[in-house]
Amino acid sequence: MEKLFGTKKLGFGFMRLPLTGPAADPASDVDLEKARRMVDDFMDAGLCYFDTAHGYLNGKSETALHHCLTSRYPRQSYLLANKLSNSFFESEEEIRPLFFSQLEACGVDYFDFYLMHAMNAVYYPKYCACNAFAVARQLKAEGRIRHIGISFHDKPALLEQILTEQPDIEVVQIQFNYADYDSPSVESRVLYEICRRFQKPVIVMEPVRGGALANLPPQAAEAFAGMEAGAGRRAGQPAAPGRRGLCRNGGQPGGLCPALCGQL
Repeated sequence: MEKLFGTKKLGFGFMRLPLTGPAADPASDVDLEKARRMVDDFMDAGLCYFDTAHGYLNGKSETALHHCLTSRYPRQSYLLANKLSNSFFESEEEIRPLFFSQLEACGVDYFDFYLMHAMNAVYYPKYCACNAFAVARQLKAEGRIRHIGISFHDKPALLEQILTEQPDIEVVQIQFNYADYDSPSVESRVLYEICRRFQKPVIVMEPVRGGALANLPPQAAEAFAGMEAGAGRRAGQPAAPGRRGLCRNGGQPGGLCPALCGQL
C-alpha cells in the first residue's frame, strides 16, 4: 500500500475549492490565492495526493491545479489522479485526445492514477464498447499512466463483475464513511469487502459526506461522546470499523488510503 500512496493517508480533492462568486454561477472562478495557500498547507504537512477530473468546477479544476500545484512544486513531490469521465467522449477515437488535453491542462506529462470515472450499470458498458480500459493500458505502457483504477457508484454485484472482467485495475475509489457503512443504498461495507477480496487498495471519497459528518447534530454528538468515553474505559480494545473506527480518532480498517477531502 505504501508503495502506491506513501505513509500519509489524506488526499486533496480539487472538486470543491474557494470561489470568487456563487458556486451555482458558471462565471465564478477559483480563488487561486486561497487555493494556493491550501495547497501549500497540505504539502507543508507532508501530504502529497491530489485528485481532479475534467468536469470539476465547471471545467476549471485541472487548470486551477496547474496554477496552484504543478507549476510550483517538483513533479516527484506529489501524486496526481485524474479521470476519464463519461460526458467527454463517445468513441474510442476521442479518448486519447481528451487524455492528452487533460495532461496539458494539468501541466504534467503523466498521471500517477487514471480512473474510469463513476462506474455504474449505465456507464460501464459504454467504457467497454469504447475500449476505454484497453486505451488506458496502452497509455500506461507508454508511461503516461502509472496506475489504472475506477471510481465506483453502484451495487456490489457490478463491482465484482468489473474486477473480474478487468483484472488489471489497481485501485478502486468508493464512498466510505461510518454513516454509509451499512447503508442499503450505498453498501460501503460490502463494496469494501469485495475490494479486499480482490486485493485492490481502496481510495475513500466522501469520508465526511461533504462536511456533513464533521458537524453532527447534538444527539449524534452525544452518542459519539458516550462511545468514546466507553472506549477510554476499555483501553486496548479495537474500535468497530463501521462506527468509531472510521474517521474517528484516526482508526480505520485495513486497505484504505487515501481519504479525499473536498471530493465526490
